[in-house]
Amino acid sequence: MATQQARIEFDPRFTVAEVPDRLYGSFVEHLGRCVYTGIYEPDHPTANEDGLRGDVLDLVRELGPTMIRYPGGNFVSSFRWEDSVGPKEDRPRRLDYSWGVTETNQFGLSEFMKFCRATGVEPNMAVNLGTRGLQEALDLIEYANHPSGTAWSDLRRSHGDEEPFGIKLWCLGNEMDGPWEVGQMTATEYGRIADQTARAMRKMDRDLDLVACGSSWHGMPTFGAWESEVLANCYGSVDFISAHAYYHPGDGDVPSFMASAQDMERYIDDVIATADAVGAKLKTDKKINIAFDEWNVWYQDEWETTEHAQWVEAPRQLEDRYSAMDAVVFGSLMITLLRRCDRVTAACLAQLVNVIGPIMTEPGGPAWRQTTFYPFAEASEFGRGKVLRVNADSPIFTTGKYGDVASLHSVAVAGEDGSVTVFAVNRDLETPLSLTLDAGTASVGSVTCSTLTDEDPHAKNTLEDQNRVVPVENKSIAVADGQITIELPAMSWNTIRITA
Repeated sequence: MATQQARIEFDPRFTVAEVPDRLYGSFVEHLGRCVYTGIYEPDHPTANEDGLRGDVLDLVRELGPTMIRYPGGNFVSSFRWEDSVGPKEDRPRRLDYSWGVTETNQFGLSEFMKFCRATGVEPNMAVNLGTRGLQEALDLIEYANHPSGTAWSDLRRSHGDEEPFGIKLWCLGNEMDGPWEVGQMTATEYGRIADQTARAMRKMDRDLDLVACGSSWHGMPTFGAWESEVLANCYGSVDFISAHAYYHPGDGDVPSFMASAQDMERYIDDVIATADAVGAKLKTDKKINIAFDEWNVWYQDEWETTEHAQWVEAPRQLEDRYSAMDAVVFGSLMITLLRRCDRVTAACLAQLVNVIGPIMTEPGGPAWRQTTFYPFAEASEFGRGKVLRVNADSPIFTTGKYGDVASLHSVAVAGEDGSVTVFAVNRDLETPLSLTLDAGTASVGSVTCSTLTDEDPHAKNTLEDQNRVVPVENKSIAVADGQITIELPAMSWNTIRITA
């Protein structure tokens, strides 16, 4: 099929917002093999003295997450945090009612903090407001953050962690509107306990950043009404409302899957409108931002353990193998978060390892990068600075869910060094794009581009072929009269670097 034309115009003088560091967060939950034989495997040949897999640590550093949400997810709603601290031989084994498995608690709060220090990420801790509540949350923050001289802080010191953890970002429960959640609540019930917990936690540290649970996803029957009622109860005591979204072509509508970011964009708009309406009623200038603390491509066709036995330890659950097509959709979702970073100021790719993760491992064996690893890693490395206002002209393609959609999806980020990075996705499965970039007043020096695509949209990176789908240099660049032209293959993720 003939190449179509697309155009982007931007100027470093016109910006949307500074990219928040927390936009490049990820998520570690006690689910499947995310923790055990994922990030933690004491008997692995590469394991360090803390039982953390060295090969995974290297890949996490390369991936570049800035913040990790822990320990759930659904898991947190029946979690007793006290089980996960102290001598490992004394830690109790518990049934995890969220995922139908047995939790050994051999990896806990101290091990998580060691993982954060080893990878240079900020910890984001969730508290259990499902089966527990206010007092347990206060006990946890005292254990984690108080220096010394109290029962909980001195207990932490006796466990070998003399310095406080200094955790600033806290999630007040998880998906509390979901009927699958242990301890599901009404919006009024949850809004009140979230407010009480937030106000009490701030008595210890007024500078905490606190996330209230929004709807579990955009399609929840109570979406909107939930956010409105929750924030009516806790608007003054929290900083964020959460959003969660997963996308897949489960109905076989691949064009709509390629345009999944259309739904994410509308979702963000709807949450902002609802939150701002509550703020208007309260007559406050305060703005509630969005913590998009679960997002990914997830095929959702494997809810139970693949080992078909309840109460086993760390089974293979939700281990999606991602294709080249999935990586392009994933990149488009990443572009959406960047485009809306004026109000989406924290986000977490769910999850980090094995469980719908960009990193896969084999017990006792290798670790490797899934196709989705690359868009996140490139965005985290180069998507720092200020998001620019972009005018785009693109051909369209037709989808079943979203109607006519632009083939080109893009964002531009200006770095402090004068460079500009354009992340661009060609969402059309068949038609290449000839993309012209007009950089306005930007000084154009060298231009490079890496492209991730494959002739087979279902090609994947596997244990046997770990580098089947990787970004490669795009040599189609032409520069003339301050304008840049690049050929974007059909179904492709592209990172275009323009130095000053």
